[in-house]
Amino acid sequence: MTHKVHLDHAHLRHLLNAMIRIRRFEAKCVELYQAQKILGFLHLYDGEEAVSVGVMEALTPQDAVIATYREHGQALARGVDPGCLMAEMFGKLNGCCRGRGGSMHFFHRQTRFYGGNAIVGGGLPLALGVALADKMVGKKAVTACFFGDGAADEGEFHETLNLAKLWRLPILFVCENNLYAMGTAVERAEADTDFVHKAASYKIEGERVDGMDVVAVESAARNAIDKIRATSDPFFLECRTYRFRAHSMFDAQLYRSKEEVEEWRKKGPIIRYQTWLEENHLIRAEEVLQMEKAIDAEVAAAVAFADAGALEPVSELERFVTMQEVPA
Repeated sequence: MTHKVHLDHAHLRHLLNAMIRIRRFEAKCVELYQAQKILGFLHLYDGEEAVSVGVMEALTPQDAVIATYREHGQALARGVDPGCLMAEMFGKLNGCCRGRGGSMHFFHRQTRFYGGNAIVGGGLPLALGVALADKMVGKKAVTACFFGDGAADEGEFHETLNLAKLWRLPILFVCENNLYAMGTAVERAEADTDFVHKAASYKIEGERVDGMDVVAVESAARNAIDKIRATSDPFFLECRTYRFRAHSMFDAQLYRSKEEVEEWRKKGPIIRYQTWLEENHLIRAEEVLQMEKAIDAEVAAAVAFADAGALEPVSELERFVTMQEVPA
């Protein structure tokens, strides 16, 4: 059964608001990184907003989420407070991980957001464990596991898909195929560029969707999750998307041209969706301006919250760390 997205005015606004919110939050992160307020690595999600927003719409609060190191968008779309996310990137005690995780290691128990994982493909076996634990205790939950196209070359990808099918675990595998695994184009690294085909080799049903179309992603995610809940079998969703910024703030992007990036920007998820809304008289320009103003205020409040936070005291640095004496 095909699940149709209910596109009333409130929902249409919500989808646009959620994507713009991610984009504005990350634009501020760039400013703060350049001002050395945010240190370490920073991987931005610009261009991929439709994937996280669309998928999160299909999940319930009891479901679990596993993300990659490029997880700001997923965390915001999941409902994690932007203040505690910004504070985490500042390394502050009022961050979601007490400032110990930083940009790549968000974790939020209340929303069942279990990372934020810096290792490519590292979240896949974690998703397997979360889904298995939920199934063993009788919890009727789906685990959504996000990963990039580069993760498909890791052993964890194949091991996890194999076990997920063998054990019939309710996992939604979300491949965010942004066409570049760091700096290597998919065509240069994959003999088979059809990721749904890779899932099919483990007898996992899958679908490819336009990851620049938020409504298409939401519809595909709802269909997939309906099947998972009905069968307890995993499902594979490949979202073809594109990141507008570099792989990280240290990436010179010598592997692709500026012209290619600009062409993709013209068909980005926000401009595409907003244009469609306006052309069909589903939203007014002044509504969008009000939305952006409210989002900018929310981001400013998040920065203020992070700035006001304290650093973890030195006396607490060994907390959560098990110390063992080495035998003489």
